[in-house]
Amino acid sequence: MPRAVFLDRDGVLNEDRGYVHEIHDFVLYPGTGAALRRLQEAAFLLVLVTNQSGIGRGYYTLDAMHAIHRHLEALLARDGVRLARIYFAPEAPGQPSRHRKPSPQALFDARDTLGIDLSRSYLVGDKQADLECGWNAGVRRCLLVRTGCGAQVEHDNAPRLARAVVVDHLPAAVDWILTRDANPDTCP
Repeated sequence: MPRAVFLDRDGVLNEDRGYVHEIHDFVLYPGTGAALRRLQEAAFLLVLVTNQSGIGRGYYTLDAMHAIHRHLEALLARDGVRLARIYFAPEAPGQPSRHRKPSPQALFDARDTLGIDLSRSYLVGDKQADLECGWNAGVRRCLLVRTGCGAQVEHDNAPRLARAVVVDHLPAAVDWILTRDANPDTCP
């Protein structure tokens, strides 16, 4: 069964500039494409799982989000990277939602659609809800990056992060995953 790395978008892959919905505001962090290519070359599927509550709040449209995702895919393609699937939750907090993190439903859907072995997969995020999504789905390990909201989440929730691996940014998360994957008996 294939394994995956589930990735949050804003704050992990790109700068979180608050409800990013314009192409000119979408800025990938340096090294994102190269880091994801390393995961892909190690036979990990790359699955984007993102809460996009700006749609439910009326800040931007579904079409604007799809345009951002097409732009993201074009940028990643320059580095030879392909996302296996994109899952998004357009609902605002408090609205009924199947995929809004911390719900693990998007990961379960990816498991069922792509045949992913969740117990051999990882999740990388910058918010507590991202980590809880991965824990709720039973992924092998959740990683918190300090980019985006991650440094504040680490500061505010240190006791709740005991099960998470905390790293500076996406390239460091990829280093950790690939080292752990090559040496499964290595302690976190």
